Amino acid sequence: TPYEVLAGVSIRERNLWPLIQAVRTSERNHFGMLLSQAGLEPKGSSLLGKKNFEFSAQAEPIAPLERTKLAHSFLQKNIEDARGHHPRYYRPEFTAFGQAIIDFVREVFTFCQQYDVKAFASMISCDAPQPRKSYLRKDYAFLLERYFYYLEDILTDEMGLLVFDEHDKAFCKRLIAQMEYYFNETFKGRARSIRIVPEPFFVHSDITTAVQVADLVAYSLNWGLRMSNKMDKPTRSEIEEFGQLALKLEYTGIRDGKPVYGIKYIDDLRPRDERN
Repeated sequence: TPYEVLAGVSIRERNLWPLIQAVRTSERNHFGMLLSQAGLEPKGSSLLGKKNFEFSAQAEPIAPLERTKLAHSFLQKNIEDARGHHPRYYRPEFTAFGQAIIDFVREVFTFCQQYDVKAFASMISCDAPQPRKSYLRKDYAFLLERYFYYLEDILTDEMGLLVFDEHDKAFCKRLIAQMEYYFNETFKGRARSIRIVPEPFFVHSDITTAVQVADLVAYSLNWGLRMSNKMDKPTRSEIEEFGQLALKLEYTGIRDGKPVYGIKYIDDLRPRDERN
């Protein structure tokens, strides 16, 4: 992977369920079923993997209704495969599935714009120096800062929740402890707890649409966008379209008369006192 990307999306409560419904309807329209019913998790690496683009390019675009029929057949055979049967696949099914995937991802980004989803991300060099102390890392602190700015900008008394993809329990407990220190013991953290609920929630991404959207944003940025001359890792050309679509969701605001942005490249995760 070119970079480590910590990404999140902000979705207003009133828009969350309509977005989820739109994504699920789109899945059914493109595949004749939900991808999860075929054992596939609709996240960045599975949707935008190289094979799907290779499948898509095997033939000219297939008409939507025929494409859905063939993609559905492909997924049904995946289910049969998982049950120990060995169905015969046909080339048009692979092609239709690849084309359906790519069109589905485009539509998900369209829904994100329609429902005013805002993206935040720290793009981190893989060899970025790590902090010695067990404080909240700079990439997390950046996202919390920009999330707080976003909540201030919407000019309501809404509180922001933090929902993370669940990793191993040791990681989750460590992150909770770091956030507890940040929100209770630092000046900026205490100020931001006015708008952000300090205790995060952890969910399984394979059953949580909004977390899957955040993962799709992260993958698209990682493989499709370079924001600085320091970012010299190559992109995948076929992903650059989706990197730009993710960038269109970026939070932007004004602080002290200057623009602030929701996506940033970080090449050093150490706090200022450790760097000095």
